[in-house]
Amino acid sequence: MQNVVSTISGSRLMDSTDKEILNLIQRDFPLEREPFSALGRELGLTGSEVIRRVEALKRGRVIRQISAIFDTRVLGYESTLVAATIPKDKLNAGAKAVNSHPGVSHNYERDDEFNLWYTVAVPPDSRLGLRGTVDVLHHISGAERTRILPTLKLFKIGVTLDMKEGATAKKEAPAYGERDRQGADRNVSEEDKAAIRALQEDIPLTPRPFDLWGREVGLSWEELIERAEDLKRRKIMRRFSAVLFHRKAGFRANAMGVWKVPPERVEEVGNMFAQYQAVSHCYERPTYEDWPYALFSMVHGRSVEECEAVLDAMAEESGLTERKSLYSTREYKKTRVRYFTPEMEAWERLYAGVLR
Repeated sequence: MQNVVSTISGSRLMDSTDKEILNLIQRDFPLEREPFSALGRELGLTGSEVIRRVEALKRGRVIRQISAIFDTRVLGYESTLVAATIPKDKLNAGAKAVNSHPGVSHNYERDDEFNLWYTVAVPPDSRLGLRGTVDVLHHISGAERTRILPTLKLFKIGVTLDMKEGATAKKEAPAYGERDRQGADRNVSEEDKAAIRALQEDIPLTPRPFDLWGREVGLSWEELIERAEDLKRRKIMRRFSAVLFHRKAGFRANAMGVWKVPPERVEEVGNMFAQYQAVSHCYERPTYEDWPYALFSMVHGRSVEECEAVLDAMAEESGLTERKSLYSTREYKKTRVRYFTPEMEAWERLYAGVLR
């Protein structure tokens, strides 16, 4: 196998085999008793060699986590994207306050008048609710303006960074969209929740990780994998895969492409943009007098130029001319929401009296 080596953001050296592993595990990590051996068979490697490489990629902060990815809304959680304007001299403190909420999974400074962008989720039994939670975050962050931007329609969700080609205008069918969400089984049992608590964690780098997880939740490895497959079949789990540290993986730019779209064209254009492989998220969101952009499309690239080339191709195909490219200038938080855990209730107890 060709041994092409590249340096990623000053970290470890990656060769073409590492990139093949990353491309595979971002799309679908094997739900098998010995998943690393299964990957090895596809790549002509031993399972132990795959583990060794994955360990090195984690040490080099290229791989963030390998775990199940669930649909927040299908689990009964409410979630939204939030845009806030915070005075620059208070931005770091404001971002830290926002990060205190366990349901805040992404939080970025972006180059716009709305300079702090975060996503927040709250459980079905939240005492504050989603809007109440955002009101508290608005208050404790010192925001001058806050706009709640929930998903009105999902066209695509799923980040896959092409380690070999970067961001291009290549097309592919989206792996998960509105039809999947609407068709999902929302009857999540206590047995499902037990499996979710295990599967949402970072997978142990051991030849038989599902054996270890199964023992922790009182299931055999066969039962746990069967539960995982069942959650996937019922569209509760979107996929089991790896998430990367984008910058360490060489994707140093991410553009939130926001588009002004006539209401009658949102469906058409949303489905069009969802076909672009480089687009990881595509949503319709509400507009405001000071925010007229209804369609959001996230593009990750190795450079600003690469992102803009994809967005230009999207503009040319759609004929849309009014757009913004919002680039992240600082990452304050990027993690996964942990479901059915007590941290959110504790946060609500702490901040319940803030708005009184």
